[in-house]
Amino acid sequence: MDVLMPQLGETVSSGKIVSWFKKVGDRIAPGDDLFEIETDKTSMEVPATVAGTLAEIRVGDGIEAPVGAVVAIIAAEDGAATPRLAPVPMPSTAIRLDPFNEVRTPRRNYGPARLVSGIFVTPLARRLAHEAGIDLASVAGSGPRGRIVKLDIEKARAGGGIARPAATAAEVGAYSEIPLDNIRKIVAKRLTEAKQTVPHFYLTIDVAIDNLLALRTQINDALAAQDADAKISVNDLVIRAVALGMRRVPAVNASFTETAIRQYKDVDVSVAVATPGGLITPIVRRADTKSLLQISTEMKGLAARARDGKLRPEEFKGGGFSISNLGMYGVRQFQAIINPPQSCILAVGAGEQRAVVIGGTLSVATLMTCTLSVDHRVVDGTLGADFLQALKSLLEAPISLLI
Repeated sequence: MDVLMPQLGETVSSGKIVSWFKKVGDRIAPGDDLFEIETDKTSMEVPATVAGTLAEIRVGDGIEAPVGAVVAIIAAEDGAATPRLAPVPMPSTAIRLDPFNEVRTPRRNYGPARLVSGIFVTPLARRLAHEAGIDLASVAGSGPRGRIVKLDIEKARAGGGIARPAATAAEVGAYSEIPLDNIRKIVAKRLTEAKQTVPHFYLTIDVAIDNLLALRTQINDALAAQDADAKISVNDLVIRAVALGMRRVPAVNASFTETAIRQYKDVDVSVAVATPGGLITPIVRRADTKSLLQISTEMKGLAARARDGKLRPEEFKGGGFSISNLGMYGVRQFQAIINPPQSCILAVGAGEQRAVVIGGTLSVATLMTCTLSVDHRVVDGTLGADFLQALKSLLEAPISLLI
């Protein structure tokens, strides 16, 4: 049987094999982790689907291969190779991180491990800890049942006092160069293409959120009586408002193709989440049909899995509209880059008290600046303004978010 590089999303064209957990000659059972891959959106272990013996590894550690490429061969239980598909040729531009080191120094495979304490460590966390010289026994795990994950190693490295290997940062004069990982390379490529090929324009509006903040306080007070950990954030309220705004102005829930404008039926909202490897946009599916508490609970889970690099493809694949919120960092206003093939992304700034004139009288209100980045091929100025007006009315009369 041919083992192929899996497809992990519509926009993912290749993956890099970080490490193999098995070696040639090992017996394989269905469900055994074969290798770990890294794409621009996530890293994950790829399991075997058949039993047999690993007869050949065609794509080694540190090599990037296109989706559908044959990366290994599993022989049948009797030793004879099973019928296999025609292999997908490897491109001449396949990336090998160090083509000579593979011959001079055998590479180490990082499979799942269990410490003496009984705590499990993911393969990616093991590799990162080894490269950074981190003693896993000194790391506190944040995963399920204390499992040590990638985020825990990143935090340990950021804590200082840990020796970093020369391979991760080569000192050159008065600065250091940190090699780009696969995720950074592909995200940089996609953002550059989006900015250069999508005709962006921007619409900005100020929203008075005093009523919204008061409603949030009332909701959280009510939730605290049932569950001390259940809290609604301003971002949860914005997600709900965007979803209802998309339902009122469905033409913004669309994307451009060479032959038509594709308008989506479901209201799927992507939300930008910062991770150690860069931004990723997990999706709240059918957000217009979910309550604030459902959105809040789902978003917390998506954000945690995104930071651990454990999102499933269906959790970040697709989406009709994106939200990027930097309000919690005190950023007042910014313009976000559209996430193709979507046509809109909303940049949400911090709520702050400002002087306003209401009915001819100077007063103070809490205003939040929102900037809509728009693909002009799909959404024109009037349509974008219609959406922002719908969003403003929903946020300024927030009781509508509960209906």
